[in-house]
Amino acid sequence: MLLCRHERSSLDMNAPLQGNMNAALQAVLKNPPINSKNQNVKDRAELLVVRVLSSFKSSDIEKAVGSLDKAGVDLLMKYIYRGFEKPTDNSSAVLLLWHEKALAVGGVGSIVRVLTARKTV
Repeated sequence: MLLCRHERSSLDMNAPLQGNMNAALQAVLKNPPINSKNQNVKDRAELLVVRVLSSFKSSDIEKAVGSLDKAGVDLLMKYIYRGFEKPTDNSSAVLLLWHEKALAVGGVGSIVRVLTARKTV
């Protein structure tokens, strides 16, 4: 079962991800905490998205990004840039792969929209 709500305290952040990774990506992007003022909720959402992104095989990233609509690519870019702000073990390398594919789909406009957005993830 995929969890869409980032507020759920029962979510085990260390459990291995299994199953359909495209569905997992869609699920974590479905309800972003953009309007939340709770920084803990935003931090947990960002960690979960980075975990999902890190679980993809390199060969599957392009297909996953291609399955997103324009708003989904922009949201993905927001999480990528947020991940760059707080790098973990190998997250920068993974995020750079995702950034390359998201840029190919969303273009430079996606980066501009993320960097000028008032609401953050």
